[in-house]
Amino acid sequence: MADQEGGPDMVSFRELARRLVSDGVVERMTHQRISQIQRDDPEFPPVVQIGRSKAVDYRRARPYFAGRKSRQGERTDLKGKPAAE
Repeated sequence: MADQEGGPDMVSFRELARRLVSDGVVERMTHQRISQIQRDDPEFPPVVQIGRSKAVDYRRARPYFAGRKSRQGERTDLKGKPAAE
């Protein structure tokens, strides 16, 4: 946990997924999905590489995910293409 002075609360992507669900920020989340979002979204909070794992400050990640619009099932591969007739 973070120290009393308000330092970072660094968590792995696996722990981040668990906390987001347990805190009710999202209904479901996996560490794989967090990795995908991190790769695709330049607005993702800063990530620190620790060995083979990645970590993020939960104090910055929680508001990011709370304000993020879920796009479950949205076909992003079809954007910008005219509809077939």
